[in-house]
Amino acid sequence: MFAKLLIANRGEIACRVIATARRLGVRTVAVYSDADRDARHVRLADEAVHIGAAPARESYLDAQRILAAARATGAQAVHPGYGFLSENEGFAAACRAAGIVFVGPTPEAIAAMGDKAAAKALMDKAGVPLVPGYHGENQDAKFLQQQADAIGYPVLIKASAGGGGKGMRVVEQAADFAAALASCRREAQSSFGDARVLLERYLSRPRHIEIQVFGDTQGSVVHLFERDCSVQRRHQKVLEEAPAPGMSAARRAEMGAAAVAAARAIGYTGAGTVEFIVETDAARPGALGERFYFMEMNTRLQVEHPVTEMITGHDLVEWQLRVAAGEPLPMTQAQLSISGHAIEARIYAEDPAREFLPQTGRIAHLAFAQGAGVRVDTGVLEGAEIGPHYDPMIAKLIVHGADRAQALAAEAAEPPDAVLALAAWAALEQERSAARARAAASADPHAPWNDIDGWRMNQASHHAFVFTLGERTYAATLLFGTPLRLELASGVYALEAQGLAEGELLLRLDGRTVRGHAVRSDDAWTVFHAGDTWRLALRDELHELQGEAHGGSLAAPMPGRIVAVLVQAGARVEKGAPLVILEAMKMEHTITAPRAGTVSEIRHAAGEQVAEGSELIVLSED
Repeated sequence: MFAKLLIANRGEIACRVIATARRLGVRTVAVYSDADRDARHVRLADEAVHIGAAPARESYLDAQRILAAARATGAQAVHPGYGFLSENEGFAAACRAAGIVFVGPTPEAIAAMGDKAAAKALMDKAGVPLVPGYHGENQDAKFLQQQADAIGYPVLIKASAGGGGKGMRVVEQAADFAAALASCRREAQSSFGDARVLLERYLSRPRHIEIQVFGDTQGSVVHLFERDCSVQRRHQKVLEEAPAPGMSAARRAEMGAAAVAAARAIGYTGAGTVEFIVETDAARPGALGERFYFMEMNTRLQVEHPVTEMITGHDLVEWQLRVAAGEPLPMTQAQLSISGHAIEARIYAEDPAREFLPQTGRIAHLAFAQGAGVRVDTGVLEGAEIGPHYDPMIAKLIVHGADRAQALAAEAAEPPDAVLALAAWAALEQERSAARARAAASADPHAPWNDIDGWRMNQASHHAFVFTLGERTYAATLLFGTPLRLELASGVYALEAQGLAEGELLLRLDGRTVRGHAVRSDDAWTVFHAGDTWRLALRDELHELQGEAHGGSLAAPMPGRIVAVLVQAGARVEKGAPLVILEAMKMEHTITAPRAGTVSEIRHAAGEQVAEGSELIVLSED
């Protein structure tokens, strides 16, 4: 085994690798950019080396800086994690030339499967079924349009060198193909340095089933069963589970054998994943059909590898390190078995209220579920800043149970009274704190106008809050007096409150004890109570009226770089027309017109970096 390992990555995967290395007695070296000086993976590693500026191309994608860090620290091996340089054949070859072990497959295997079009040609020769499409070298836009027309719509455009949903678009009709192709190429070039694409017929109701494979340097290859990754958003996986629901033993063996054959065809070593699209049974919605198609092979560890670890009981990072050190696979195929069911949920820095757009900012409060069968992989700490430079995934929640029903967690539909009480008390305390600050700074600190005791002429003193969750509203009114009372839809309760250590609140509603945290973020309170999390927006009617009166401008929903401005000043546009393409957190986002109108002003040009909230376009009403 290696004495020292450098991890050429960041975030939760770097922390994950460090944990296994520490258990095996291997010292670790972290690398970090300017943006990650105080990151969790930097704190956990035995050593850390600064490798450049915040943009990935100036740090985590700079192979020479990473190799220099490995040489300077005496690291014998480099673990690439996933993303960044993990599937870069040039980096793997550079490690080999420098006498440093690359914890992954050979450069030749990466090359064979890294080009999605070439991989499909290889699988076609091996007899693995493929989705109808075009995987050739001709990248002329008009030619690709002709191929898409021949395949039939909807058609899927996919980056040849890509993965993770980057550089991928579904085109429903021929008229949209050219714009989608241009967008895919930009995103593919930005993410992978390769703008080539392939085309496939888009299957509207498929299941995404992938097989975990492992090979060693002695020629042995096994599979560790399947994962179902069908729940996706913007072609990025959100939920993954193992084993796949509805998978028969015969189908598992058939797909496993196909995946092992694919790995053997390229002399594969280390961890890899062979991904398949499986048609669903039209007669039985959601059930697996008879046909499956090879989609791609990822020559690295996958984000969702923990669900495989949970059902097999094996640490795949340990397997990676042992195989890279020249050891044989720890188990044979016959010795591997499935125990129970596991589900992984990816936790992203996103704003659910804005169609789950990536969101930057500071993590004000962080608390993860705990208990038997629960695992959390994370790369962040409370107080960490989430910037625009990297993928928005910050953690993963993995659960395991004896079967699928036990693995699934129940979700409450309505916020209980305890949650509304915590939010109302926290909101009141925040207003009291702000009032004390205003009073201290005023000319008359004792003026009655500084009080927020809820005084009303000809009414009982009270303070009303209105919270929203989805489309529903919830009123919580604090009635001042002795005792203080809280009025909710369910009734009126005597309320006592006190603060505890680390921001925890303790309330008593008619003597019933309630504990939890309430954290303010923008215009909402996030309440943590009894293992659940509730995000309650606090409605500000005055602010809403001001916003309605203002109107007319479009602001950047997140920090990012303007890729393209699609309109000119003076142009009349219809509702939904694309106006600006913004690139942020490794994805492209199209800003569309919220209504019909005329573009009266364009405030930023292509190539400019903009902050969240920056006005991009001024749209006047007709």
